[in-house]
Amino acid sequence: MQGNVLSSIEHLLTSADHGGLQGIVQQFKDKGFGDIINSWIGTGANLPISQDKIQQVLGSGILQQLAQKAGISTDEISKKMTVLLPEVIDKLTPNGKLPESGALAETLNMLKNQFLGK
Repeated sequence: MQGNVLSSIEHLLTSADHGGLQGIVQQFKDKGFGDIINSWIGTGANLPISQDKIQQVLGSGILQQLAQKAGISTDEISKKMTVLLPEVIDKLTPNGKLPESGALAETLNMLKNQFLGK
């Protein structure tokens, strides 16, 4: 199941429909959660995020799509994303900078393998 959630996160961060990683970062900032997303991108500790805030940033439509893709409920995907999304974004930005789009896909594949123990 975690692999399905990671695939959903990968889709979220690479899909042009959502603006890719840069678009997601902008959504967090636009919704007033810039401090949280900046902590994930930066080199310090990651600030936590609640399911409610994930819902506010992504909206129920996107969460439904991601849940469907992962084969779980929207409540379950938002719960998993409170843990996995900060970790994935943190690992994608080891130097405190957003990666180039080509490097993004490569890094996401590497992370999926790490998370799934391959």
